[in-house]
Amino acid sequence: MAVVGSYFPGRGTLIEETFLKGKAEGEVHSRVQGVLRALEKRGITTPPETRDRITDCTDLGTLDRWFDRAFTVSTADELFAEEELGQ
Repeated sequence: MAVVGSYFPGRGTLIEETFLKGKAEGEVHSRVQGVLRALEKRGITTPPETRDRITDCTDLGTLDRWFDRAFTVSTADELFAEEELGQ
C-alpha cells in the first residue's frame, strides 16, 4: 500500500514550520553555492555586486536558471541578461 503525503510529528505546528523553513533555506543555499562554484570552476570572475545579487536571491526557479547559464556565459553578468531585458 502506497503512502500518500508525508507525516511530520507535530504537523501544522511551529516546529514543522521551522523545519520546512530550514529545509527551504538549505535548498536555496545549495543552489547559490552551485551557481558560484560553476562560475569559479570555469574561471569566471564574480565581482562583489554580482556575488551579492546571487547570494541574496531566494527564488529557486531563478537560481536554477542562473545555474544552467553558469555553464555557458562568458561573464558573470550574463547570468542576468534575460531578467534585465524584462523577458
